[in-house]
Amino acid sequence: MAIPNAYAQYNNSKILTASPAELTLMLYDGAIKFCNIAIIGIEKKDIEKAHNNIVRVQRIIEEFRSTLDRKYPVSEDFDRVYTYLLQRLFEANIHKDKEILEEVLVHLRSMRDTWAEVMKAGRTKGAV
Repeated sequence: MAIPNAYAQYNNSKILTASPAELTLMLYDGAIKFCNIAIIGIEKKDIEKAHNNIVRVQRIIEEFRSTLDRKYPVSEDFDRVYTYLLQRLFEANIHKDKEILEEVLVHLRSMRDTWAEVMKAGRTKGAV
């Protein structure tokens, strides 16, 4: 019983000590993970698992939207992408459509990889 507790404490510590950039990367990773679990749920006809994990992805995307800094013009581009992803997740959840989730995964992975590159470039320049 101590090992799961230690793992939970480690994860909690990891989150509490992460920079905002690292937290964003963790959220992208979480969205990708939950999207993959939803796909597995659909494949196994586990409707509840699929639904719950699609909702988790939606909540992460909604968090991204709510934290956009609207003073930068690029935030409107991100808002459009996030709105599109939310629409597709809604459709995927209604129809339990694996292909839509796979499309969402492509976008999430691309955004996560881009974010990781931005973080890496920032470290090289002394930021992030």
